[in-house]
Amino acid sequence: MSIPALAIKDLSKEYDGTLAVNDISFTIEPGEIFGLLGPNGAGKSTAINMIGGVSRIGSGSIEIFGFDNQKDSRTTRRMVGVMHQEIVIDNFFTIDQALRFHAGYYGVRDDAAWRQRLIDRLGLQPHLHKVMIKLSGGMKRRFMIAKALIHKPQLLILDEPTAGVDVELRHTLWDFVHEINQQGTTILLTTHYLEEAEQMCDRIAIMNHGKLIALESTATLLKELGTRSILVHLQTPINELPEDLCCQSAELDDAGTTLQLTLSASQPTGDLLRRLCDAGLPIADIETRKAGLEEIFLQMTKAGKAEP
Repeated sequence: MSIPALAIKDLSKEYDGTLAVNDISFTIEPGEIFGLLGPNGAGKSTAINMIGGVSRIGSGSIEIFGFDNQKDSRTTRRMVGVMHQEIVIDNFFTIDQALRFHAGYYGVRDDAAWRQRLIDRLGLQPHLHKVMIKLSGGMKRRFMIAKALIHKPQLLILDEPTAGVDVELRHTLWDFVHEINQQGTTILLTTHYLEEAEQMCDRIAIMNHGKLIALESTATLLKELGTRSILVHLQTPINELPEDLCCQSAELDDAGTTLQLTLSASQPTGDLLRRLCDAGLPIADIETRKAGLEEIFLQMTKAGKAEP
């Protein structure tokens, strides 16, 4: 059995009497791309700061490849690279200067070949000798990714890496993330672009109000919690819903020509089709739409808000 890349047990953190992270536990296996999702204020960044050693642990434990990140902090900091959500740069250094000495912060020698690979893959070469203060926001984010990777971490944490960046950089980043993941780097990702998490992540944890409210493989979340919408287009308008369809959360549009019905993940479509036929509706066409991760996320976090 392999040692987890990251093992979090009973982790909590309090600020001014409020639990920002409330007794969460999960593990990430080596080589995974793991998504940690949640609305603003859910506790994701607080958890990431504790994993990266930026913030002290309130209670609980964090192990990175078997090393305790409190007792063996020097070792674990070398193993982790963090791209923070906020832009953190040294304004008056050039990209070249900053990348040359940044690995030394972790006690790692500068690897010129690896540094050049990061520069090339992230499109930094034309801007290499510009001071940070003169870079665009997108270029600063490219630099921050290179900085997080310069010491060759085994666990890379990306906290909202594509927030406010253009489509080109987003594609460049995800291609590179896939590339380094295939070479063995474990990825912990937070993002508000839920279609990215759905496409990228092997497993997903969802936080809300500091608590972990879901932890499943992406496929399982979509299969077990996802609903399906059935759109029924009618040849002629109707004035009201058939009584037999009201229990399907059916909605009729203002024109009376389109019905929208909701099916649970486990409910057979055939049952609904039979009921539609029995109702004698003048059906012209039927569309089926599966809920994506965004709908599931909203459903779960809204439910969390309703709790006392």
